[in-house]
Amino acid sequence: LHNHGFWRPKPLLDTARFTLSFNSRHRKSHRDSQALWKHEAVQKYLESLSKEYQQVSRQLSADSLNDFEQRTLRRRCADLSPIAAAFQEIKETEREVQELEAMCTELDSRDEKQLLHLALEEKESLDKKMNVLCRKLFQLLVPKEKYDRSPVILEVTAGRTTGGDICQQFTKEMFDMYQNYADYKGWTFDIVNYTPAEIGGLHHAAAHISGENVYRHLKYEGGTHRVQRIPETGMSSRMQRIHTGTMSVIVLPQPEEVDVKVDPKDLRIDTFRAKGAGGQHVNKTDSAVRIVHLPTGLAVECQQERSQQMNKEIALRTLRAKLYQQVAEKQLSQEQSARKLQLGTRAQSERIRTYNFTQDRVTDHRISYDARNIKEILSGKEALDKLINRLLEFAEIEAVTQYLENLQALEGGG
Repeated sequence: LHNHGFWRPKPLLDTARFTLSFNSRHRKSHRDSQALWKHEAVQKYLESLSKEYQQVSRQLSADSLNDFEQRTLRRRCADLSPIAAAFQEIKETEREVQELEAMCTELDSRDEKQLLHLALEEKESLDKKMNVLCRKLFQLLVPKEKYDRSPVILEVTAGRTTGGDICQQFTKEMFDMYQNYADYKGWTFDIVNYTPAEIGGLHHAAAHISGENVYRHLKYEGGTHRVQRIPETGMSSRMQRIHTGTMSVIVLPQPEEVDVKVDPKDLRIDTFRAKGAGGQHVNKTDSAVRIVHLPTGLAVECQQERSQQMNKEIALRTLRAKLYQQVAEKQLSQEQSARKLQLGTRAQSERIRTYNFTQDRVTDHRISYDARNIKEILSGKEALDKLINRLLEFAEIEAVTQYLENLQALEGGG
């Protein structure tokens, strides 16, 4: 098509090899979708896509196109159509907002309080509509990641750095939070491994979570989570001393078809009695299974089912997912591995989020976002969903901003 000289496509965002870095410099003026929409580079980019959509639509009606050209242009038209429609809808809504602002100024000067109140209410409604439309537009611009729709293996581990018992208790609360969140989203939450602590906390646990867009919602939960609280028992509780502890979360996508060959000779399979909660089979039969992949040292456990054979099958599936993750990471030679990035050293300096019980505040350090009411967050329902969606919106804004900066650098010869 390029050789014919009648169509030169503008690139849509291609972030297939883009890794979101929350540690990059904060773009203070772009922290919400509507603010980014007003940026000159965004307006210029969207105008170019809108013009291209009109050009491609005109070219599709030409009689001189062969089948290949028709198919290529139709695909491009399908990509651009929803973006062009969203762009025009936002422009129209923006004009309505500007007209209302002018009306409010006039009503205020005439001291028409009742009419001014009604106009301000309508403007507030339009502002909310603008936020929703801008978010929708940037979701269209940012391509879905390869594994966004995949189920996941979610692992939680009590920290080894500081905190002692407080880490294990917090790890249990976090695992319960994700289980409740899965229920809130209508997902399936199957416990694969559960190693409780002696005092009622949790050393380590893993679960297989499946449902709609599971990885998309949980992919930014991986990392070190810090807790600050006064213990309920012991000397620290009587002295009102605040303890700090950490726990880590790892989120691994588990594609439906994981084609990784595992040689049985490379596996060491051990059986042991389940330690988890509930069920008459617990501690009575050697139904739990641990599989160690000798070449890599990877180890997985499963004690979810009563049947040793079923636990073995689940453990093998989990092992293949982890091996697949390693293969994928090796392909991204210039990028850090997702597992290492999420796990780090479990040090407090690498924390992604802090849960401060004494101030009843949850802070996500990557997006400088504070949420009140820790109990609501840990209940795993609407408050956690709001926080996760804020992370997703920030990620979309980061992706669009970084892409446009790269595009400007290329156009400017930088």
